[in-house]
Amino acid sequence: MTERQSILSIIPQKPPFVMVDELLFSDDNITRTSFTVTADNIFVINNEFSEAGLMENMAQTAAAGSGNMARIENREVANGYIGQVKNFEVYSLPKVGDKLITEVKIEVQVFDAGIVSGKVSCNEVEVAQCEMKIFINQ
Repeated sequence: MTERQSILSIIPQKPPFVMVDELLFSDDNITRTSFTVTADNIFVINNEFSEAGLMENMAQTAAAGSGNMARIENREVANGYIGQVKNFEVYSLPKVGDKLITEVKIEVQVFDAGIVSGKVSCNEVEVAQCEMKIFINQ
């Protein structure tokens, strides 16, 4: 397991567009982050964290895993983008003050493109999941 560290050193996003607080775990295949929903978050609507916020949270969890690997390998943190989202399902919307635990698993990695599966949990209940195709600019 990795040490908890400043997330801003391993993701390319900057405030106010940061949807992860801490890197909890990262290895070659799985990355886990935490995020507490705040009232001033740009994806909060009527005290709920929106579907777009949940999707971005999963994408930034993938970015944290990639950034952590770059840090370990003494490389610069690269920008990436979502190329495709499949099977995006939202079961409930987290509320302001809720702490999310997000896990992303690399299913396939070919050069600078990868397919990841992600899931977001709140109070140990899964609230969203999807599969994303992510491209990294090297």
